[in-house]
Parts: sequence; structure tokens; C-alpha cells
Amino acid sequence: MAVKKKSVKLSPNRIIALGFLGIIMGGALLLMLPAANRGGHSLSFLDSLFTAVSATCVTGLVVADTWTQFTLLGQLILLVLIQVGGLGYMTMVLMASMLLGRKIGLRQRSLMLESVSADRLSDTLTLLRYILRGTAAIEGIGAVLLALRFVPELGLLRGLWYAVFHSVSAFCNAGFDLMGFREPYSSLTYYVRDPLVNLTVCALVLLGGLGFLVWRDVWEKGPRFRRYSLHAKIMLTATAALTAGGTLLFWLAERGNLLAGMSPAGQALAALFQAVSPRTAGFNTVDLASLTSGGGLLTIVLMFIGAGPGSTGGGVKVTTVVVCLLTLAAYIRGRREVGTFNRRLDEGQIHRAAAGVTLYMVLALSGGFLILATQPFPLQDALFEVFSAMSTVGLSTGITRDLSPLNRAVLIVMMYCGRVGSLTMMMALAERLPPRVKDPVEHITIG
Repeated sequence: MAVKKKSVKLSPNRIIALGFLGIIMGGALLLMLPAANRGGHSLSFLDSLFTAVSATCVTGLVVADTWTQFTLLGQLILLVLIQVGGLGYMTMVLMASMLLGRKIGLRQRSLMLESVSADRLSDTLTLLRYILRGTAAIEGIGAVLLALRFVPELGLLRGLWYAVFHSVSAFCNAGFDLMGFREPYSSLTYYVRDPLVNLTVCALVLLGGLGFLVWRDVWEKGPRFRRYSLHAKIMLTATAALTAGGTLLFWLAERGNLLAGMSPAGQALAALFQAVSPRTAGFNTVDLASLTSGGGLLTIVLMFIGAGPGSTGGGVKVTTVVVCLLTLAAYIRGRREVGTFNRRLDEGQIHRAAAGVTLYMVLALSGGFLILATQPFPLQDALFEVFSAMSTVGLSTGITRDLSPLNRAVLIVMMYCGRVGSLTMMMALAERLPPRVKDPVEHITIG
């Protein structure tokens, strides 16, 4: 009598994690092709893996300047990795299924909801259409606006390619650029006083970072803010506060340093860009290696906060930070319930937010220690690099290219965890652990 083998069913967390891993490995191999590299000088496997992880996890940290290293084919491979990483692995799989006319089952729908941090299974296809149409419209408009600047400078075909590449990179919060033809690793510093490029990129970054669920609320309910979901209200309010507050604080920290010598309008534009980009785009219009300690600390904090859940960005997430702050405010005021906008938060969400922040800090500080223990970098530069990788930002003070193979591997793991989600990773690894019997309760002293 034949014994039936048990089929192994992977959980949504594991499928998402393995899906990203498969795309990364495929991208790394493609980036090693001689045709993808200028002069046939291919990157090593570790450097190709680093670049593929950075692109798929929409980070933007690079060990070789994108324009200097890669041919048009290599740049196209990077763009595909960025788009897949920005929209999410399961979103792209479902899109392919729809185009091929295949039926999308309940398991596939639940996987997509997990990948974009949604909670309603019934409207998966509606949400997918919002994501695809919204992405195409926003990236298309961004490309048209950027083409107004790049086409006159670079010619029709090259200008259009640059417009499309930077529009997708900005919307997906990736931070990859093709400005190395001016100067390697220069990012958008040559456009620091250009309102069109600055404001277009800022708008793309913010729209990508708000998250797909916020788009749906705004599209369906228009300007009627009171009718928005609590999630959308928190995201829109916090994003506005972080943008305005970050702009002011960056100006205060750098007005006598990086912003010195600029006109008031130029200072405002540069400060706005550097308040938006760390959450979590990775472009820069000023020299980050010359930041003051205050400017560096502010940038690290903004990278830590990041974008919204279910968005193209990373970080610990805006809503996570807001929930932690609301919990702190409730505790100080002696209230047992945590809430805002006349709504009470679920206790499970409070625990998840606390766990997310704790795990993020443990991973980030552990990575920072490993780098500092093996290479003599300044503390601020090492922490800047680690938080940039963990939050999938891509900003750097310039030490990425000097990292040892071991530390590049550390950043690879951190970028991967940052994009897939540190909690998702831990849950995927711990799912088969047997449940524990409840232990007796005993109080300890806190604080």
C-alpha cells in the first residue's frame, strides 16, 4: 500500500519572503552578464547580489555607479527589479495571472493582501486594479514632467529614458539614478536649485510612500477627510507633519553649513527635498558626507520612521511610530485605552507596533556593531549606513564602496529584512514552533 506524501504548504509570510529571494537571485545572475556591463567588466557575484538586493528591496545603496557600470540592458534589468520590488512580488504575480486570463483563487488573494498590508479579502481584485492603474498614471505623469527637463538637456530618446527611469525609481522609493555621466555617485546634486526636478521627485516619493490603501480612500471619498479610514487619516496627517517639520528642522541644522550661500528659495527647496527623500527614496541634492551632526541625526530619524504600510517605501513605518507615540501619550495621561480621531486602537496592533520597533532597533544596532567592530568608520557614518539599509532608503555618506565583503553581506541581509519586513521574516522563521502552555502571571518592576 502506497504511502501518500504530505504536501508542504507554505504560509503567506514564507511565500513572500521566498518570492523576493528568487527574484533577487535571478536579478543578480542577469546583472553579471557581460552585455549588462560596460566594457564587459562584470561585477563579482557578491557585488551583483548586493546591487540586485538593493534594487529589488528598493534601497538604492550601490557599490558601483549605475551609469558608469551598466549598459542600457543592465539599467533595464535594474528598472524591472525596482518596479517588481516597489509594487510587491505578489502584486506582479497576480497581474501576470490576470493578463493570462487565469483564475485568481482565495490563497492568491490572501497572499496579495499580506504583501500590501491590507485586511479585506473580498475586494482584492479591486485593490489590484487601483494599484496598477494608479502606479501607471503617477509614474507616467512623473515621466512627462521630468522629460521637460531631461529631453532638452540630453536629446529625445536619452531624455525620455532618463525621465522614465527616474520617475519609476522615485515612485518606488528606490533612489537609483543615472547621473553618473556628470559625476559618479552625484545623484541629483546638479539639480539642487531646479524646482521642476525637485518638486516632481518629492511628489513621486510622497505618493509612493503613502501606500495603496490611502490612495483608495482618497480616490473613493475625495476631499471628505472625515469619511476616510483611521489608517488614511493617520498617514495623511503624519506625512504632512513629518514633511513640514523635517523641512524646518533640516533648515535649522544646515542653514550655516550645506545651505549657506543659497537664496531663501533655494534653501527651502533643498531642505524640503532632504526632509522627503530619507522616507525612503535615497536621492540627495546636497553632499551628505558634509552633514552636521544635527543634520545627520535628523536624517537617521527620518530613515527610521520611513513610509506607510503597503507602500513602495520601507522603514519601521509611519503608523507604527504613531501608535507608539499614542500609547506613550495615553500612559502619561493615565488612560488604559489608546486611540485617536475618536477611534480606539486594537490591543493586538499596539503589541505589533512595539514588537516592530524593538526588532528593528535590535537588527539595526546589531548591524552597526558588526560594521564598527570590523572596520574603523566614524560612528555617525556607520549608523547612517545601517539605518539606510534597514529602512531601504539608499542614502550614504560614501562608505558603501569601502565596506568589506563581510559588511556588504551584513547590509544585504538588512536590506532584505527591511523590504520583506523584519516581523514578517521572524514570523516566517517561527511559524512551525509548537504553541506554549500559558505560564503563571507575575509582576516585575518597570521604569
